[in-house]
Amino acid sequence: MGEKRIIYLDHAATTPVKPSVADTMWSCMNTHFGNPSSIYRIARESRNAIETSRAQVAKAVGAEPGEIFFTSGGSESDNWAIKGVAFANRKKGNHIITSAIEHHAVLHTCQYLEKEGFTVTYLPVDHYGLIDPADLERAITDKTILISIMYANNEIGTIEPVAELGAIARKHKIPFHTDAVQAIGNVPIDVRTQNIDLLSLSAHKFYGPKGCGALYIRKGTRIDNLIHGGGQENRRRAGTENIAAIVGMGKAIGLATADIEWHNTQIRTLRDRLLNGILEKIPHARLNGHPEKRLPSNINISFEFIEGESMLLWLDDEGICASTGSACTSGSLEPSHVLLAIGLPHEVAHGSLRLTLGDANTEADVDFVLEVLPKVVSRLRAMSPLYKGEKEEKRNV
Repeated sequence: MGEKRIIYLDHAATTPVKPSVADTMWSCMNTHFGNPSSIYRIARESRNAIETSRAQVAKAVGAEPGEIFFTSGGSESDNWAIKGVAFANRKKGNHIITSAIEHHAVLHTCQYLEKEGFTVTYLPVDHYGLIDPADLERAITDKTILISIMYANNEIGTIEPVAELGAIARKHKIPFHTDAVQAIGNVPIDVRTQNIDLLSLSAHKFYGPKGCGALYIRKGTRIDNLIHGGGQENRRRAGTENIAAIVGMGKAIGLATADIEWHNTQIRTLRDRLLNGILEKIPHARLNGHPEKRLPSNINISFEFIEGESMLLWLDDEGICASTGSACTSGSLEPSHVLLAIGLPHEVAHGSLRLTLGDANTEADVDFVLEVLPKVVSRLRAMSPLYKGEKEEKRNV
């Protein structure tokens, strides 16, 4: 028997490293082993490789190279931005504003700070997952020292009005942080025109290596260090640099942002073909997130009367990799906090499926999913007492 075909539709979770990125990293590991903090030639070559990558990351988000600081990934960048600004500005105030649908790297950091004496406002979202800028304006007090709102949601793909939210923060002279981990490579970003003071990113979301990210810190922003030790990263983030990963991230972000409009058109066409096919073939299904203001690769759909984890297992058996808003695999029976925040009942949120497309997906992949998924949903509903009850209720009407 031949090897089972794998269709990878979980690019929001992670992406494969592109061959050209891997080649660049391999070459770097073979040639740039010198410690960048030393002064001899091979060390200077390592330093030059890092600075080239820093310039590539800066260019991708409209920043200056000196405003880019390398980290271990998006979670560290979020932690540094929030804790760093909070502790550096504690004498000015203790109030932080974020949203109810943030990634846990932001939510759990804010919850930690609440234990340290800070107060946090968690802004609500509408049924599309959008934040109302008027809600942000009303939430600001004279004690507000940080606003942290994600650029695009990792589950439902909704893109927030970042420039408008940043403008409100700028008007009140409050630092504005955005978790842009899902946005890089999917939407054009310019930290200057969008009023962003701090921005988090992670290489493995745009076909780069895992364990490497960056934090943009606008010049003049007051922020404490998160990691103390040596003088690396302009004395902001201690630890000998992961040269190969940093070089790989620079290469990957250059590729991801080189022709973003063309890329988005290709991905969006595939996504819409898949989305429309699902909604046509499967009853009792609803799209989660904004229908237009969403990442071009993202589909999040809830199927009534079934449970998401079972759906994932059946799809995996067919070679289809996806994810769900149900957190059963993490030991929790609670559905996604994002889906609950947009108003879905628990039982509907449990039946959600996230499909996120990438560069290697094809029309054949989409057609195969449209062949398999309706059968999977139908089989699960046939075993569902909720669905049987729905059918019985319709008969009695």
